[in-house]
Amino acid sequence: MKSLVLAAALLLPVAASADETFRCGKWIASSAMTVAELTDKCGEPTSRESRTEDVMTRNNNVGLMMKVGETTVETWTYERGANPAMVVIIVDGQIKSIDRQK
Repeated sequence: MKSLVLAAALLLPVAASADETFRCGKWIASSAMTVAELTDKCGEPTSRESRTEDVMTRNNNVGLMMKVGETTVETWTYERGANPAMVVIIVDGQIKSIDRQK
């Protein structure tokens, strides 16, 4: 029983970090690509949204959260006809995830 729990615990991070891929013509888009490669292979997304979020950290002296910077998060959506749309999350210019639209 312990070995089953240990095996499940070891596999959980792998399953949680797995990203989707999708086909763009003859190419496969993945989170390992750069944003330039994604645009080159798949073209412009059907829609894109951009937002700026604060980066916060805890001040150990007083225990309060304080702003230490900002990050830009973009959400690109690629519509694929009858197939579910693919949503690409880009943080500070790097692809962080690709998932099917829910």
